[in-house]
Amino acid sequence: MVYITSWDEFVERTVQLFRADPESTRYCMKYRHCDGKLVLKVTDNKECLKFKTDQAQDAKKMEKLNNIFFTLMARGPDVDISEISGKEQIEAQPAKKGRGRKQ
Repeated sequence: MVYITSWDEFVERTVQLFRADPESTRYCMKYRHCDGKLVLKVTDNKECLKFKTDQAQDAKKMEKLNNIFFTLMARGPDVDISEISGKEQIEAQPAKKGRGRKQ
């Protein structure tokens, strides 16, 4: 098991791992609230890559990595990940209409 300290290196290596063998690659995330630690793990049964953090800002990075993996799984491993961003997907969702307060 390899813990990677750089987020960009972790994303790059995990995408390469998925593209090499998309059928057997797995992605797992584990969060321990009592410790405030988040561990992300990507493996293909031959190589295991892990990223550990306790920073709250990395939750948005994890969300972006989820979007990358969802897109790779849905469109295929040959898609260009530079066109993937979670911002457009979040903005494309319609606004929720609630009851709100009556004035």
